[in-house]
Amino acid sequence: MSIIAEYNEAWENGNLEALDEVIHDEFVFNPHIGGATMSKSDMIGFAGNDSVRSENNRVLFENDEVGMAHSVVHFANGSTSEAVMSFIRFKDGKIISMETGATPLSDDYKLVGSE
Repeated sequence: MSIIAEYNEAWENGNLEALDEVIHDEFVFNPHIGGATMSKSDMIGFAGNDSVRSENNRVLFENDEVGMAHSVVHFANGSTSEAVMSFIRFKDGKIISMETGATPLSDDYKLVGSE
């Protein structure tokens, strides 16, 4: 199983032990909002509280050094769901860094050409 797929499965199942195994101790997360930087413990804390849920998780590319993933993310606070692209770096077979970019999706969002 790919490292990203392991991460996604652990996140979806709220398996904090599995997340701890797949995320490197030196992990840094740079989300697309507010210039924040988060650590491994911050990321595992998010996974454990159901504040963020994702669907349609896809691994677009992965090798031993980097990966690209895409998903639709929903937030418990009711904010607009987002289509999220993640760039992920690996070290020692674990996720060492993740950076995201996102596009907000409104309730009336329709894919161009789908009508």
